[in-house]
Amino acid sequence: MTAFVSALDLFSIGIGPSSSHTVGPMRAARTFVETLHANGTLERVRRVSCSLYGSLGATGLGHGTPDAVVAGLAGLTPHDCDPDDVRGAWARLGSGGAEVRLAGTHPISMTRDDVSLEPRTRLPGHPNAMSLQAWGDDDALPLAEETYYSVGGGFIRREGDAPEQAEALRHPLPYSTAAELLDLCDAHDVSFCDVAWRNEVAVHGEAGIVAGLDAIWAAMAECVDHGLRTEGVLPGILKVKRRAPEVRRRLEEYDRDEHVRDTSTEWLHAFALAVNEENASGGRVVTAPTNGAAGIIPAVGHYYLRFVPGADQEGIRRFLLTAAAIASLVKKNASISGAEGGCQAEVGSACAMAAGALCAVLGGTPRQIENAAEIAMEHHLGLTCDPVAGLVQVPCIERNAIAASTAVSAARLALHGDGTHVVSLDTVIETMRQTGIDMMTKYKETSEGGLAVNVIEC
Repeated sequence: MTAFVSALDLFSIGIGPSSSHTVGPMRAARTFVETLHANGTLERVRRVSCSLYGSLGATGLGHGTPDAVVAGLAGLTPHDCDPDDVRGAWARLGSGGAEVRLAGTHPISMTRDDVSLEPRTRLPGHPNAMSLQAWGDDDALPLAEETYYSVGGGFIRREGDAPEQAEALRHPLPYSTAAELLDLCDAHDVSFCDVAWRNEVAVHGEAGIVAGLDAIWAAMAECVDHGLRTEGVLPGILKVKRRAPEVRRRLEEYDRDEHVRDTSTEWLHAFALAVNEENASGGRVVTAPTNGAAGIIPAVGHYYLRFVPGADQEGIRRFLLTAAAIASLVKKNASISGAEGGCQAEVGSACAMAAGALCAVLGGTPRQIENAAEIAMEHHLGLTCDPVAGLVQVPCIERNAIAASTAVSAARLALHGDGTHVVSLDTVIETMRQTGIDMMTKYKETSEGGLAVNVIEC
């Protein structure tokens, strides 16, 4: 089975603060009511209940999962909803109940108790699990019941469905490992982005993939700009102050003085902070490949446009296609889910994507690109996911800034070699998978270990 996943799926426009805890559950809830409508059951529904298991239950409140469920039931979609309509959607139900229009049409009454958190119950299919039940006049037996898994990056899988199969027959250049991808590059005398381009065109057409990539980058750029200019304090008990606007102001002052040091790395940090502060506030972000790691790709992309001579929009398309080709390998052969693999699966994957992508647009060969991605991933192995207070803020925001720097360093280090190295990208991805399996559950997006239990204020 080919590993290739379209950039238009990997980079999905949505809302914060979490692709697996916000975007995925919203999509699952919407899918549930769409199924009810399709089979003619919707009009008989009087009540809907939802249970959030495992990691969804453990950090669901901090990640806005109950809000996302209610919004999804109401027919909202992550890519085009108003984030303000999602924030507080569950709290507004109150204990006495409030009207929710399923699929935007069929009214029922829901209370906060209709969404329950079950962190101690872990279903075998995935650590991020949720079940939805639709009830009619008879409370003894639900009209319909489904279990969904939010498997990372906003992707969902319904229990009982076969694993998602990539459309290998529609991909002229399928691959399942980095070694196979390199072989394709050799055989066709192309780079990673060219392999991805040919596969994308076969599915979406040239105009479709160009428009899609440009829309993705426009959303990333808008997120960076908004984050650099929005002041205030992030939601939640930590009362974290937004730092990106102040960093921007200082850097603009430095840049007006031609004798001040090079500020390119500091701008890189500012770009990443801006995105992840937007994500933490529940704003509009692009999953890349997750929300918790959403700042790395746009930060490195902005670094390329601002500080690399000759950078242009065509280069950004190549950047995104290369990143998607690398992310496809990680998604198929390991995981991009923090609940499954820890933060190595989120920030580590994003760092590898950004490193390989930057190496590509700086003129790297396929083997240098593979080396850059391997360097970046290798030095995130074992990274835990322990968000303080269950919020995607500490250490997540700063972690994106540091990983963006690592991506640039990995790309430039790889360019000094000829692509020959001891540890392959396939090996480091497999090691990441094994490390995720061995990692204790409390260090995988549960807020039950690490910083989450050692920050006294919480």
